[in-house]
Amino acid sequence: MTGAGRLDTARLRRLLHEMVLIRRFEERCAQLYQEGRIHGFLHLYVGEEAVAAGVFEALSEDDAVVATYREHGHALMRGIPTSAVMAEMFGRVDGCSGGRGGSMHLFDAGRRFYGGNAIVGGGLPVAVGIALADAVQDRPAVTACFFGEGAVAEGEFHESMNLAALWNLPVLFCCENNLYAMGTALERSEADTDLSLRAAAYGMPAWAVDGMDVQAVVEAAERAVDTVRGSGGPCFLELRTYRYRAHSMYDPELYRDKAEVASWRERDPIEGLADELRSAGALDDASFDALVEEVDAEIEAAVEVAEASPLEPVEDLETHVYAPAATAAGGGAR
Repeated sequence: MTGAGRLDTARLRRLLHEMVLIRRFEERCAQLYQEGRIHGFLHLYVGEEAVAAGVFEALSEDDAVVATYREHGHALMRGIPTSAVMAEMFGRVDGCSGGRGGSMHLFDAGRRFYGGNAIVGGGLPVAVGIALADAVQDRPAVTACFFGEGAVAEGEFHESMNLAALWNLPVLFCCENNLYAMGTALERSEADTDLSLRAAAYGMPAWAVDGMDVQAVVEAAERAVDTVRGSGGPCFLELRTYRYRAHSMYDPELYRDKAEVASWRERDPIEGLADELRSAGALDDASFDALVEEVDAEIEAAVEVAEASPLEPVEDLETHVYAPAATAAGGGAR
């Protein structure tokens, strides 16, 4: 259960701001999508904000991050400007991936944010490779790898767990267990629904945490990051959370009961933290409304930047696809 006072007030207010930013960004994106201003697939993180806000609280700027196709919140918490994320949603050149990635492929190598990956479980071996590179070059960095519980059924999950443990690599595996993967309930696909036991079988520290409680996530993430830094080896967190919206904007959501969604909404991570701060005298309705207005203004400014940003010119379409043609003096391609 969440207990007031576990983290200091300044950190709690920052975490509240971060979760509100993720929530309002996502809700604005849903509106823009319905208006036909954002295209392609759109997978929303509404309800899971405590996971991204809490885990990133424990990471440093030197640490690497590999995310999923539901990664808008991770990108914002990594420090990618709201305008760059929004411009990418619009497919514009000022987006963090130059407009080529869209919602599922946010990327910023300068901030060590390596996706955004549309393949279920596809980021797991990438994270192991990044951690191996850091270990070989003696860089004291952790690679945080986010993935949903659906990835646990993929072969690369087991391959990645095994190699990370075998080679003692500094990976923090963050399983965002929202119970339904795409549309199949966890108990219908897994004989044992305690996913942390799956990772523990590979000999790494692993435990579950309430992913709807941002303070619990911060504490678990700090413990896990300290474990990775101290041992140089991997650690696994099962973050038990819930998405309020459908798998994607195309999902008719026929696989779960509305009453179940409503019951999880009663444990909303934003409302829970706001209520704690109110009880402690550190927040009132006026200051919360001001926070939301500040966040909304930031998001609307990002929408303006995105809409003003140009589309990539047709003549640049081969950029990053083909190697530049070799010059006569330079000889043939190598």
